[in-house]
Amino acid sequence: MSALELRMRAVGPWPMNTYVLVCPATRSSILFDPGADPETLHTLLADTQPIAIALTHTHADHIGALNEMLDDLHVPLLAHPGPHVNDLQLPTTRILHAGDHIHLGQHQLRVYATPGHTQDMLCFAIEHDQRVIVGDTIFAGGPGRTWSAADFQTTLATLRNVILAWPDATTCYPGHGPAFTIGEKRAQIEAFLARDHGDFYGDATWEQSA
Repeated sequence: MSALELRMRAVGPWPMNTYVLVCPATRSSILFDPGADPETLHTLLADTQPIAIALTHTHADHIGALNEMLDDLHVPLLAHPGPHVNDLQLPTTRILHAGDHIHLGQHQLRVYATPGHTQDMLCFAIEHDQRVIVGDTIFAGGPGRTWSAADFQTTLATLRNVILAWPDATTCYPGHGPAFTIGEKRAQIEAFLARDHGDFYGDATWEQSA
């Protein structure tokens, strides 16, 4: 069985990484985080049959083109139950929880809940594969930004209990910046978790929390 095809484009002014996964056998696809630039998103979906849109979380840069793409594609929306950013009300078709599976052609994705950057953060791992779409959970240089000390503590728990449980060969595809493997970052993450961060929150790098 051929592996899922992963397509990526950076969209919007930040920019933000939008992903599409495609089953080679059925040509069915899922669009992740339609942040901006609908024409680019349609190009990304070329020669596929979209079956869903899935969200890693609901920050504006990740959902800027959501309504337009839902109108264009007429597919279900898969998302966390919330609460969403700024109490956003989503037209969710299927609510996703940790451990849920999503069928994509001959393949399956597993859902991970990874709160911290937002309460509604999800990651999507390809079953029997090494690739995970991680949104803003984690980047090559550090964890996603937090807006309170409590959220930062939640991020630390997510790193400890979810992210570090993944094998070293796991390749993370983040919402911003380049992909990386867990093995490349494990020592830095472990050192980051070992430090006393006090009441810190905000932007952090693996080397420091301020």
